[in-house]
Amino acid sequence: MNTLLWGVLPYLVIATLVLGTIWRYRYDKFGWTTRSSQLYESRLLRIGSPLFHFGILVVLIGHIGGLVIPESWTEKAGISEHLYHVNALLIGGLAGFCTLVGIVILIVRRRTSGPVFMATTVNDKVMYVVLVGAIVFGLWTTLVAVGAGSEAHNYRETVSPWFRSIFRLNPDVDAMASAPVQFKVHTLVGLLLFATWPFTRLVHAFTAPVHYLFRPYIVYRSRDARTPAPTGRPRAGWSPVGTTDRDRTNR
Repeated sequence: MNTLLWGVLPYLVIATLVLGTIWRYRYDKFGWTTRSSQLYESRLLRIGSPLFHFGILVVLIGHIGGLVIPESWTEKAGISEHLYHVNALLIGGLAGFCTLVGIVILIVRRRTSGPVFMATTVNDKVMYVVLVGAIVFGLWTTLVAVGAGSEAHNYRETVSPWFRSIFRLNPDVDAMASAPVQFKVHTLVGLLLFATWPFTRLVHAFTAPVHYLFRPYIVYRSRDARTPAPTGRPRAGWSPVGTTDRDRTNR
């Protein structure tokens, strides 16, 4: 079972993520969008969306730092293991809490706003369930496992080496098998999230608006007061319906 979960399943998820994203881009370009519902309701969206997006960004950076950067590198940089775990607890816990509050607000908005709820698909509901599960179990590992003081499990000796070994095509199954159940559940839910990613609205995260940084400025000019308005016969496309030149002359 450990070989199946930690040695085979990750590659199945990676294949699904890559091939699913390619398929989605080739056959559903018009569906590659968040399907924004801002026109239906904006008050709760202005609160929940920034909380969720900024929180998930910090969570992502924390995961990259904890899983990709080896423990020996941070020690050489003068960051002790205790200091690392304290920062992970404070920053990671705060970011995870903001992410959870943000997505709860977005879910409440979808459920209480009629037009937004009508625009919610079954696909969206499944996505929210998996996403909330990943966030909740992530907070569980942060507050319970990482925040256990001196008895905290050092996931950078189990989960992190396993994660890096996947990309070396030599998965360290034993390292992940020795991790506590909290980390295993969080990892499985995370794998499920990435497996479903290409088939949900989350796929828009792969479209970074880099071109916004290099696009030319849009200049808006008001009409000069000294410039006279156009005169002469108006264009036919703007003529009132049901009138003729004779009608306008009589008027």
